[in-house]
Amino acid sequence: MQAYVIQAGEGPQGLQRRDIVDTPLAPHEVRVRVHAVSLNHRDLTFAKRPATTPPQIPCSDAAGEVIEVGSAVTRLRVGQRVMSQFFPLWDEGPLTPEKTALLLGGSSPGVLAQIVVLPASAWVPLPDELGYREAATLPCAGVTAWNALFGFDPLQPGDRVLTLGTGGVSLWALQLGHAAGLQMIVSSSDDAKLEQAKRLGAAATINYRRHPDWAAVARALSGGRGVDRVIDTTGRETLSPSMAALRHGGAVAMVGGVTGWGGELNAAAMLDGALRLQGVLVGSRASAEALLRFVVAARIEPLIARCYPFEQARDAFEHLASQRHVGKIVIDLA
Repeated sequence: MQAYVIQAGEGPQGLQRRDIVDTPLAPHEVRVRVHAVSLNHRDLTFAKRPATTPPQIPCSDAAGEVIEVGSAVTRLRVGQRVMSQFFPLWDEGPLTPEKTALLLGGSSPGVLAQIVVLPASAWVPLPDELGYREAATLPCAGVTAWNALFGFDPLQPGDRVLTLGTGGVSLWALQLGHAAGLQMIVSSSDDAKLEQAKRLGAAATINYRRHPDWAAVARALSGGRGVDRVIDTTGRETLSPSMAALRHGGAVAMVGGVTGWGGELNAAAMLDGALRLQGVLVGSRASAEALLRFVVAARIEPLIARCYPFEQARDAFEHLASQRHVGKIVIDLA
């Protein structure tokens, strides 16, 4: 069996293909033949960790087929099609440190391998309507977008949402929100990407290079009232304008920190506008199951920018780092 490991501190160039010895199953574990893996920005972040970090199998998002189950496993069966669960120990309910103790491709080995052995709780059964490639795009970006829209104070049809950029979470939020009847506003510095967003259902778009005061533009697009929610994937540089774009009682769903962490928190504006700042840390298996049901019911087709064969995994990582893509980058192991 072969897998990729990544040498921390070297970025995509640190990705190395190695032979891995299969291990016997513990009673609570299952063995899965991986058919597809999708990449997230976090995979690049882990690739840039300090060089003292031991090499590890990267990636959290996979779909495949169960080929063996441990003696205590009852929820899954051999032959079942499954996708990975970002936090394998988080079944449902509120977030706790115990539920996030196991993180695929982070605190535990990831899924960029031909065969993966993980606890049964790390896998979610797939509906027949989703293929392996499509399902592999869901575990991180899809579940995060779902919870940013519907996981706390669920948005209602007609509500206005501003999502920053056209990365994986933002595009999933656009597709989910459009299907749910939300008025989605998308920002980017790339007009070609904004045109793609319109084709996916964006009600309006903002080029933030052309309009540095994009928060004011978002307010104008919502009749001066402000948007109901901002999905902020950027972090430090956008926290303050994200708050400025909100209506009274609106919320910023903070899902990422592409520009870093920190930033100005205008406590007076938060108090005066009764604003909320909600961190969204992916979600539980129950959230993943709800997302799957909605994707199937709404007939949403996950947007895949490009598929690479297993042998070209490093090329896939470099494509991800280039930020030229619109949609998910998938590695196909089938």
